[in-house]
Amino acid sequence: MTDSRRPTVLQWVCATALMVLGFVPFAEWIPGGHTAPWYRMVASEWLSGAMIGLGVGVILTLLVRRIGIWPVGLADRVGRAAASRPRLTAATIGLTSLACYAAIAQLTFSGRPLLIDEVVQLMQAQIFAAGDVTRAAAPHPEFFSAMHVVDVGGRYYSQFPPGGPLMLLPGVLLGVPWLVGPFFGACSAVLFWKLTNESDARPTVALGATVLFLAAPFTAFMAGSHMNHVPTLTWLLLAMYALRRVATSAVPKPYLAALCGFALGMAASIRPVDAAAFALPAALWLCMRAARRRELRDLLAAGAGLTLPVIGVLAYNGATTGDPLLFGYELLWGRDHGLGFHAAPWGDPHTPVRGLELINLFFLRLQTYLYEWPLPSLVPVIAALLLTRRVSGFDRYLLWSSVLLVGLYFAYWHDGFFLGPRFFYPLLPALALWTARLPGLARDRLVRVPNADRLVLLTYATCVVVALATSLPIRARQYAGGFASMRQDYRQPARERGVENALILVRESWGAQLMARLWTIGVPRSAAETFYRGVDACVLELALSKLERASIGGAAAVDSLRPLLRDSAQLVPSEYSPDISQRTLPGHAYADICKQRIVEDRSGFTLFAPLLVQDPGRNIYARELHVRDTLLFAMYPSRPVFVLRTASSRVGAPLELHPFSADSARQDWRTNQATWDAWP
Repeated sequence: MTDSRRPTVLQWVCATALMVLGFVPFAEWIPGGHTAPWYRMVASEWLSGAMIGLGVGVILTLLVRRIGIWPVGLADRVGRAAASRPRLTAATIGLTSLACYAAIAQLTFSGRPLLIDEVVQLMQAQIFAAGDVTRAAAPHPEFFSAMHVVDVGGRYYSQFPPGGPLMLLPGVLLGVPWLVGPFFGACSAVLFWKLTNESDARPTVALGATVLFLAAPFTAFMAGSHMNHVPTLTWLLLAMYALRRVATSAVPKPYLAALCGFALGMAASIRPVDAAAFALPAALWLCMRAARRRELRDLLAAGAGLTLPVIGVLAYNGATTGDPLLFGYELLWGRDHGLGFHAAPWGDPHTPVRGLELINLFFLRLQTYLYEWPLPSLVPVIAALLLTRRVSGFDRYLLWSSVLLVGLYFAYWHDGFFLGPRFFYPLLPALALWTARLPGLARDRLVRVPNADRLVLLTYATCVVVALATSLPIRARQYAGGFASMRQDYRQPARERGVENALILVRESWGAQLMARLWTIGVPRSAAETFYRGVDACVLELALSKLERASIGGAAAVDSLRPLLRDSAQLVPSEYSPDISQRTLPGHAYADICKQRIVEDRSGFTLFAPLLVQDPGRNIYARELHVRDTLLFAMYPSRPVFVLRTASSRVGAPLELHPFSADSARQDWRTNQATWDAWP
């Protein structure tokens, strides 16, 4: 006899949203803004992949039924055995996950931070390890700063909240910061199993969901990185585990409520938006429970636990930005860095239409990056939502938190793409759980489909085999071959040549130099991004040089540069430099100084950011800024000078160290002075 009840409105809303946003390419149809040029190819792969997965699943189901080799009850026995030995199961899950993620960290990511976010947070962790909150800035910070580094008031520190660097601190102290992500990834896997094992009446679902969660490529690759999404999810899962224990207790559990609040506070100290999405439903439930029972102990304990990390964040802000309520990224980029529909720090203004584009892109990417299956990853989740007739309180909490998370990032302007749609990383527990429930739901609800549960399981198995044989190795090679410049040891050329006590100028691309020079004259980071993206590189070079010689900076420099944006709509990516982030105005003739910068780019350049977390030894590494290098020569008059760059502009080219004459920089300044003076 089937259950006649229908899915709840919340389930229908979630399933419909996944169907629409996960399959319909709004980002391609809305003019301007974000696009998904890969959609047609990926949609074709989804269609063929679904046909392969379902087709092979049907064939295997018929074959198994005819031969009669299906191990009836095996999954249930394995699930019950795992549930009956919780400590052994937790240890197995934790150690297996840790080994897998640690291998990914080394073999795929070389044990190094690759994204600038990772680098800057590791830099802050090193500052913490030195017993300080900030690092003293050099007299001329433009030579030593980088994106996402606050260099205000004579101090250096990360723009990010302190929680992420704090999670990296033990790894820094032990000399294994690369192991922090795998450790928290393993903790998440264990917490997720404990949570599902206690909240789901079917041990098989709990174990299956845990395997899906820990083995999902999106989970595994992210856990092998230095990204702060991984410890954030660990704290969120700990909060959910404690909250569920409080919810199922007939008597107050203040210590568990305090643990829930503390875990949410720790998550907020890393990623405030993610924490808010899970904290608000939890707070509402605790308030309703306190009102219903007329018992405040759990609510007060949760509030007290939450307060401790929040106080720490406020104290950190006060010690860095000078205002407990002002975060580093707001000081660096302005108030528009936060949530809301307003002018984004760079690019087009963030509007509801742009928010729809971003959310659409996140879900479209999730279809592939979650499991790397030939079958779109959200299909099982949608089916499970529509087939479920009864949801638990924990299910409702997960769904509401997920909806809130999506809503919050709908109001955020940035396309956070790295190893997948990383802003949706906290959705992984819910997605894995609903995916694991589908076989049982198919058996119970699709009574007219013989062996529906076997069909689902064999389709899953087919998708896993196809992913292991095709898409997953390709993705692993893609990640292992990416960010070549960030993986290099920047100190090796100096060690090989026995260079010590030298001043080593790190040659970045012309575009990176322009950005640093804009920061130097007091152009805010957001305005600097706007000018860099909206002005021809040579035009910007000449205008910026004239401002530097006239000592014009701050608001006056911004006002002087703003008219140059008039041609921004006509710009195209540079045809001359390997750095395609540079913009070119078609038909615009380049001055000799600009041609020289292009030649230098073609000869090879590298990045300065990795040196933020690499011990320079007795050498001084600084960004090369050409004429401004004379300031460095005055600061370090007795040190020999070298230039560090790649041997060519080829991706992955080795680093080379070349002697450099300080007199050549002065001659360069004199040679190009006439060009700058002639600029209107």
